[in-house]
Amino acid sequence: MSEAELSTTPLPVLGPSVPPWPGKEVLVRGGAVFVRRTPWTGPVEGGPATEAPRERALYVHGLGGASTNWTDLAALLAVRFDGWAVDLPGFGRSRPPARGRYSIRSHVRAVVDVLEHVVAQPGTGEERLVHLVGNSLGGLVSLLVAALRPDLVATLTLVSPAMPVYRVPPAFSRALLLLLVPGVPTLAERRLAAVTPDENVRSMVRMCFGDPGAVPRERLEQAVQEMHERAQQPWADRALARSMRGLITSYLRLGPANAWRAARGLRMPVLVVWGGRDRLVDPALAPRLAATVPDSRLLLLDGVGHVAMLEAAESTARAVLGMVEGRSVEPGVAEPPAVADGPRSVRP
Repeated sequence: MSEAELSTTPLPVLGPSVPPWPGKEVLVRGGAVFVRRTPWTGPVEGGPATEAPRERALYVHGLGGASTNWTDLAALLAVRFDGWAVDLPGFGRSRPPARGRYSIRSHVRAVVDVLEHVVAQPGTGEERLVHLVGNSLGGLVSLLVAALRPDLVATLTLVSPAMPVYRVPPAFSRALLLLLVPGVPTLAERRLAAVTPDENVRSMVRMCFGDPGAVPRERLEQAVQEMHERAQQPWADRALARSMRGLITSYLRLGPANAWRAARGLRMPVLVVWGGRDRLVDPALAPRLAATVPDSRLLLLDGVGHVAMLEAAESTARAVLGMVEGRSVEPGVAEPPAVADGPRSVRP
């Protein structure tokens, strides 16, 4: 484990209201998911674009989030990456999975399918490894994807990943433990449906940000609008309740957890990013996870909460670029993909 190195690469200056990136549906096993695309821009400062590094990245959001959580970070990293951000099944603009299952395993399958789609796209970076970035639930899913399909992943960035622990975070309502009781998720769905979009956004901001008062007004307005759109989806509350049940189950699972075993087996460079004021996943897990991964670097952000890619986008971007720049074999070219040895037997 080492301390994350921050890149000095010039980054674009973003305004407070960068609009969400456009996207389209991508076919995956069991249906389709909505994927937003952030095109590569090249360096901020001049120079021949043909000599500039151009690689690919996939961003995976957390529980209750969406691909729009990556708007700012993807814009900053566009100096090096063509970016894709997925709405997991049942979230954002993605419809629910065909069989209505919201298990970690089903999310892993969806992300693997999107990764294969990204790798196969024609143009610069075709058939090369992809830089995978995940937050919270999406971080847990991304870790398992990287362990299962290392032939697809160049580097892995984990922003406050929801690693299995043996207790429920204090920020979680004790009433949510009822989600573990068979049949109760339906009641939870009704309770979630009774929360207005405005109340939902205020609650999420209080839980997820280290300094809720610093969130720009434009971002809050965008979040409320997104929540209003999500409230019109008949499957939205079920997707959240069922996915939350799976996540809480992982917190209470006894014995060795698959995710920790998977972390020990990772061989690609891994960046662990954590906010010191994370109320949802204990920041004490950060050094533990970084120490578990063989080739890791750690970035701890004082005063930041659970969503560093939103609250500290530039610091997160510089840490990602620092890791990637440290592994590049030559300017403008990503490392060639490793020889695929087939899916590993990691069971999400």
